[in-house]
Amino acid sequence: MTRGCALHGARSENLISVFFANSVPSLVHLSAIDLVIIVFYFALVLTIGFYLKEQANTGEDFFMAGREMTAWVAGLAFLSANLGSLELMGWAGNAYKYGILAAHWYWVGAIPAMLFLALVMMPFYYICKTHSVPGYLKLRFGPAAQALSSISFALMTVLMSGINMYAMAVVMRVVLGWDIHFSIWVSSITVAVYVALGGLRSAIFNEVLQFFLIWAGALLVPILGLIEAGGWSGLKQRILQNLTELHVANPGAYTHAWSTLGNFSDNPMGINWVGIVFGLGAVISMGYWTTDFLVVQRVLSAKDLRAAKMAPIIGAAFKMMVPFIVILPGLLGLALLRDPHSGALLRLVPGDLAWSPEGQAQGLHSFDEVLPLMLARYCGPGLLGLGITALIAGFMSGMAGNVSAFATVWTYDIYGEMINKNATDQGKVRMGRWCTMVGMVISILTAYLAMQAHSIMDYVQALFSFFIAPLFATVILGMLWKRATSAAGFWGLFSGTLASIGMYAWVKVNPLAVKYVALSPQAQDQAQNMFRALWSCLLCAVVTIVVSLATKPKSDSELNGLVYGATEIPKETYVSTLHRPWFWALIVGIAFVIVNIIFW
Repeated sequence: MTRGCALHGARSENLISVFFANSVPSLVHLSAIDLVIIVFYFALVLTIGFYLKEQANTGEDFFMAGREMTAWVAGLAFLSANLGSLELMGWAGNAYKYGILAAHWYWVGAIPAMLFLALVMMPFYYICKTHSVPGYLKLRFGPAAQALSSISFALMTVLMSGINMYAMAVVMRVVLGWDIHFSIWVSSITVAVYVALGGLRSAIFNEVLQFFLIWAGALLVPILGLIEAGGWSGLKQRILQNLTELHVANPGAYTHAWSTLGNFSDNPMGINWVGIVFGLGAVISMGYWTTDFLVVQRVLSAKDLRAAKMAPIIGAAFKMMVPFIVILPGLLGLALLRDPHSGALLRLVPGDLAWSPEGQAQGLHSFDEVLPLMLARYCGPGLLGLGITALIAGFMSGMAGNVSAFATVWTYDIYGEMINKNATDQGKVRMGRWCTMVGMVISILTAYLAMQAHSIMDYVQALFSFFIAPLFATVILGMLWKRATSAAGFWGLFSGTLASIGMYAWVKVNPLAVKYVALSPQAQDQAQNMFRALWSCLLCAVVTIVVSLATKPKSDSELNGLVYGATEIPKETYVSTLHRPWFWALIVGIAFVIVNIIFW
């Protein structure tokens, strides 16, 4: 790749930048109105936390928001908890790196799973009144499976939270020239305070606020970018022209979602349709949206079963539109970002090169800096404050989601089950507040780990392949198959997790092993993650089935409320067709098919 060239600008003339700006020049000026917008946002989220403190005195209130959220509130929080830096910066960078193939993580990698959660899995989660997915595994498979899943989930959440901190620091460094360490600590302390005060209720109310802020601020780049590029057709033409000049193989693949997936070598990701459909759509996506407690917790806060079903469907409808504010900026970067001196396409480098002292001195930028670069390109005073506030809202939403989920799993499934089984409800609330602070400190440490990844999305999807893919096989077999036994649940989950980590280590030690793990020596990091997830899920399922057939199952009475075939699903009160979850799921499903055909 050719070098990126730094875009130079004057430092922000404000007190914070005087004390905390590092040696990297900022891209833009930060005006007084921009500062007011950002400071007002921080003050608002803290005010919400203090206001809701008195409504979070019991365990049900602190960890589950009292189970009284409407479908719209739960649905927007469900989506917003996922709409952090993972979405905003990670996928903008991946769209620059892989083209429109990155949109699969929003369509085939999200919509079917969200609808499946709504119509198939939510009845069981809601009926058994579990506080967490590990809590469901305890009821279904026993304490051993619960312990394994809760420990692995707690580890994953704090690792994920660090990504949001790192991403926010990248924005402050690239756009404003602020010191990365200062940015990490300011954002983390703010999130820790409002989550510790108001618990899940505070997190949900802030996530709904952040949902609207994200859209209001993030819409600036795609709208102004499309105008400059000459619409979608002009954008495709510019990308084709730019990549042809750079002698990129098959440049047309960057704007087609499915037509280039027949062969590994026909697309920039080095993957085929098997990896996308099965590795992503059937395993990682299903695992994340149906078993990752970070997002499921929001739906469990719904006031009744119908609201719990509608929440993921509402989230799915908005999820299909998210590529407009996430993937499109990355594609616009391919078309419009150019070296101001040579006029050549501004090609980016892996994060470790861009973040090295040598890289900074040379003005290198990383994939994860695409969105801040585009933001700096279009936003002036006022608009810049709104755009940065949108990014901050996304980062803090992601951090709050991970930290509140970590607090719940730690308190109920680790502290309450393994350390102090006699803990009172008030004791659990106190523990939840304390472990929110501890989880935030651990997350800060993992933010520095995230800096070492070439792309934050490569880092995130590797974590999903370790912990989410095998967990999905365990949960779905437990929920749909009465014959699955307690021993099988534990050993299936253990073997799948160990196998995924083992495959990752194998490729790191011997890069030639990628042709066995991902079926092609051309497979890039994301392709490796997809196939590794597929194999670990299949292995978990096979081990679970074999061990189940060799051990004694529970009786139907013990499985009541936990397994299809042994549970009477409560019927919803009569409502018209327009108010039934299955009707809106059908509408969303039809729209999903149409979108994929349009961008085929």
